[in-house]
Amino acid sequence: MLQRYMHDIIIALEAIMSNKMKSMLTALGIIFGVAAVISMMAIGNGAQQEILDQIKMVGVNNIVIVPVVNENKEEAEEGESQSKKFSPGLTLADAKAIRAVVPGVENISPEVSYSSVLQYSGIRYPAKVQGVSIDYFKLYNLPLESGVYFNEEQDKYGIPVCVIGSNVRTKFFTETDPLGKFIKFGNIWLKVIGVLRKTEITVSSFDNAGVNVYNDNIFVPVTTILLRYNNRATVNKPGSAGGVFAFYGGFIRVSSSGSGSTETNYNQLDRIIVQMAETESLNPTTELLSRMILRRHQGVKDYEITVPEMLLKQQQRTKDIFNIVLGAIAGISLLVGGIGIMNIMFASVMERIKEIGTRLAIGAKKADIVAQFLSEAILISVSGGLIGVILGIVLSYLITMMFEIKTIVSFLSVFLAFGISAAVGVIFGYAPAKKASERDPIESLRYE
Repeated sequence: MLQRYMHDIIIALEAIMSNKMKSMLTALGIIFGVAAVISMMAIGNGAQQEILDQIKMVGVNNIVIVPVVNENKEEAEEGESQSKKFSPGLTLADAKAIRAVVPGVENISPEVSYSSVLQYSGIRYPAKVQGVSIDYFKLYNLPLESGVYFNEEQDKYGIPVCVIGSNVRTKFFTETDPLGKFIKFGNIWLKVIGVLRKTEITVSSFDNAGVNVYNDNIFVPVTTILLRYNNRATVNKPGSAGGVFAFYGGFIRVSSSGSGSTETNYNQLDRIIVQMAETESLNPTTELLSRMILRRHQGVKDYEITVPEMLLKQQQRTKDIFNIVLGAIAGISLLVGGIGIMNIMFASVMERIKEIGTRLAIGAKKADIVAQFLSEAILISVSGGLIGVILGIVLSYLITMMFEIKTIVSFLSVFLAFGISAAVGVIFGYAPAKKASERDPIESLRYE
């Protein structure tokens, strides 16, 4: 029995080889359909991986609190009563209160950043220094390449030490070990005690969601920045007489009451990052933090609270929908290819009626005719699927090279696309094969 069907498959293969051009045109729909499925799924997998990497880099279960700085005082005022209210802005005291009061907080890091010029051994390089707490490196899963993080004592007393990003090391310390060296930022010298491992992920578009380009930054204790570099909470803003003095958090702020004044960034911190122990507590804690900070800021809503992980997951959901649409379009290509196979096979049956009649007349069974034409359809679709797999992998590589879009070709996508192409050959090849087997041998032999 097996030998009989192998003979039918050989006849089908001979028929395909004798009509190479027609067979290739028949397979084009399958080829492009499979290539489209693989390349679209590769784009989707790459996008999903980028989102997962970005979620990891913004930290799991993080809540970011940032100040809202109003350039125009009149825009910040909401009636006569609002203009009389005073807010100390986002301060270290807020971060300490959150740690002391809010339940379920795993890590918390106040953050303040300044851009200036780094100097070392005659080399000048514009960079950003970020004042952070020791929890910051746990929040963002930042591993060290060498050295150590700064400790609680250095954080508490504002010791001038720093941890540098990999790009900073490459710029200043190409031939020497940076550990123990002193690098100048603005007017202060910082001792390098650690170097972060390089990250390959580009996340600048997510900076507002709490993500930084760690490779280009240097990190110091937040107290060091406030004590030794600049503390916006103590800025004496010049203006007309009658300044208002406010004492808070160990600092004095002098604000002008002149009619022509505009609001400056009086916030001591640029943001506070709070990491919760449980994902389920993100929403209730966000509401709690909003009420707590509003009360501490005398009812002035000069802050904004976001949950970066939720924003990224929402974007991932949007990309998932986009990938489903792309997959559907690619699937339609396979469907069109299958219909093309069926049409060509029907035409092939009409062209080879005498051949069918001859085989039936000399003893071939209906099952042999079905096997022959079904084998032709399957061979065309399988060969088209193999070519499509190769083309899809090449297209994915070209997309990455030309458009800098990350693509990941997975075994699942290859298996799925190839499996569908084989199924298309069976499904769309059966009807023409069945029709060929049901023809009357005598009428087939008389057919002109």
